[in-house]
Amino acid sequence: MARTINLGIIGTGLAVEKLHWPALRRLGNRYEVVAFTNRSREKAEHFAQYSGTPIDRFVDSTDALLANDHVEAVLISLPIELNYPTTLAALEAGKHVICEKPAGATEPESRAFVELVNRFPNQLILVAENWFYRDDLRFARSLIDAGVLGDIHLISWRAVSQLIPRDGEFSSTPWRHHAQYDGGPHLDAGVHHTAQIRLLGGDVYRLHGETQDANSTHSGPSDLTLNLRFKSGAIGSYTASYPELAVIGESNAMAIYGSEGQLVVGRNEITLARGDGKLTRYRITQQDGGYYNEFLNFHEALTASEPLIGTVVQSFRNSEIILKGIESARKGQVISFGDLPEPLSADAVPLWKPRDADGPFDGLDVTIDEETVTVS
Repeated sequence: MARTINLGIIGTGLAVEKLHWPALRRLGNRYEVVAFTNRSREKAEHFAQYSGTPIDRFVDSTDALLANDHVEAVLISLPIELNYPTTLAALEAGKHVICEKPAGATEPESRAFVELVNRFPNQLILVAENWFYRDDLRFARSLIDAGVLGDIHLISWRAVSQLIPRDGEFSSTPWRHHAQYDGGPHLDAGVHHTAQIRLLGGDVYRLHGETQDANSTHSGPSDLTLNLRFKSGAIGSYTASYPELAVIGESNAMAIYGSEGQLVVGRNEITLARGDGKLTRYRITQQDGGYYNEFLNFHEALTASEPLIGTVVQSFRNSEIILKGIESARKGQVISFGDLPEPLSADAVPLWKPRDADGPFDGLDVTIDEETVTVS
């Protein structure tokens, strides 16, 4: 029987309802919500209703939740500018922490977040970057690790999607319209993209960026384009746009070019083209966007000393690409990255797999369908 972690939830908004709670429910007795808090009593009652958590476990402040000795770990799901101070308070209260990304609203705050790991060595901090745990991306990484591409020399990605406030969706959240953090939608949603870039391509050590704004509904630049140099020696380009107007026909797929083949990575679909004319399409059916795996990793790290993948340093590196890209655009300069807080690496993000598993998908609810054709 897996040991149960007594969990406190700070913030029970859309992210918890749509993303975190479904994964926690599937994890059964590994987690029990023993306390939760939200600034809105109405949202707290809504959480209690759909989760089945007794309403008497609701407390009216973060301080009250952190003072609860039954709480072993906390899930922090708050606006970005509250991530650092709330994590600090939780660590000072002796709690382990799962915090929504990114780790810090600015680069100085992100570096201060990294220092928390050294200040509190007996407590775990996982920054909830679910894209590190997505089964489709982990499958793409396993292909790369198997050498199907040979030496990667180019990565190209353009991701464009309309961003306007829509009721019931993340875009409707007021704190995103008037952001108290750098980078606007790029620091909020774009760090998922940089997580994928680093998972599949390794660390970036130099970049040049440009920005533009074509969206009056959200803070920060809507458009960011980057030229990238990777630690591996590969080069790349990344363009992300969140315009106010609708867009048509965007594939939003990443292309990775190697000496032995090409990989096109889309959502739940990966295409491998080999030099011998063989084209293989993989369709991945996964249980969610990596949230189950993420919470499982945290549980196994806390109960069985397994290594965390979504560390604070990994989150720092993800946001560093965005923040330095915006700095580069502002200064009109090429920006280089330093080796601190940890050395840059061509294999930046370890490939997660469950504890005691032989392969990355053992014991998980994931299927991979494969079809190979010959192209002229």
